Amino acid sequence: MPIELEHKAYWAIKMLNFDLNVVSEKLDLQLCELNKLKLEAYESFHIYEERNKKWQHKHILKKKFEEGGMVLLFNSKLKLFLGKLRS
Repeated sequence: MPIELEHKAYWAIKMLNFDLNVVSEKLDLQLCELNKLKLEAYESFHIYEERNKKWQHKHILKKKFEEGGMVLLFNSKLKLFLGKLRS
């Protein structure tokens, strides 16, 4: 039994006795990868926004208003819709 405990203690000390320079380099690499992923996500979001904006603008219907035509106007004070287009 004591030999087993000694072996486990030795193994634990060996596992905990790592090189801090290697660990810090590995951590720096992981942080760089996270920053790269964040920038790619930011870029792809802006590309999506631009495409979405173009698609929406393409599907807006163009209306031509003529004098004397009927339109709906909203009067916010009275909360009523009123009638004719005036010049």
